[in-house]
Amino acid sequence: MRSALPKTKTVYKRILLKLSGEAMMGSQEHGIDAEMCASMAGQIKEICALGVSVALVVGGGNIFRGQVASKRFGLDRSVADYMGMLATVLNGLALQNALEKVGVPTRVMSAIAMQSVAEPYIRRRALRHLEKGRVVIFVAGTGNPYFTTDTAAALRAAEMDADVIMKATKVDGVYSADPKKNPDAKRFSSLKFIEVLKKNLKVMDATAISMCMDNNLPIIVFDLTKTGNIKKVVLGENIGTIVK
Repeated sequence: MRSALPKTKTVYKRILLKLSGEAMMGSQEHGIDAEMCASMAGQIKEICALGVSVALVVGGGNIFRGQVASKRFGLDRSVADYMGMLATVLNGLALQNALEKVGVPTRVMSAIAMQSVAEPYIRRRALRHLEKGRVVIFVAGTGNPYFTTDTAAALRAAEMDADVIMKATKVDGVYSADPKKNPDAKRFSSLKFIEVLKKNLKVMDATAISMCMDNNLPIIVFDLTKTGNIKKVVLGENIGTIVK
């Protein structure tokens, strides 16, 4: 009798994938790119098939960025931030739709109550969904103004006992300067949390970095636009920049 093929061994068993709003735009200048959503759904399906437990936190910068709008239009910062949180819900629902089209069971959980479109965030319920193999999409940030979705990602990753935060971007890691503006910018293969804070590197905001440092939660920054990179990271390949 032929023996079953050995299951591919993954380095990480539970991940928190942080998707920026900009990643949702794909090649567009604004809004949600259907092709990018489909690509992300396909990549997430791949790692779910390996037995990896997946949680997502999605930003809303492709639709509305609270801090920028507050300065540009004179909106009260709290109002602008709540508007930004609602933008993350649109992205979360788009991702849910793309994932369920490829047969991946999902739950959208919101930090702001909106029972018609999403479950309220309850930690124990979220953990139960993950244990049952569902992809959990966290939207509306932390539910509080003045906090970014980076901080929401660090918070949810700690609450879900994730092994790592995978920050998906449009660049292949963390650089000493903007590589688009400075051709001599150096890409780091690894960094320590304290280096990120001291050098003010734009990995995540300082609150998120401090939370990850306190909880010994590594961050991997990698290029989402290259298909297959999510799988490569969970298999332990040297992709992007790791902060630990």
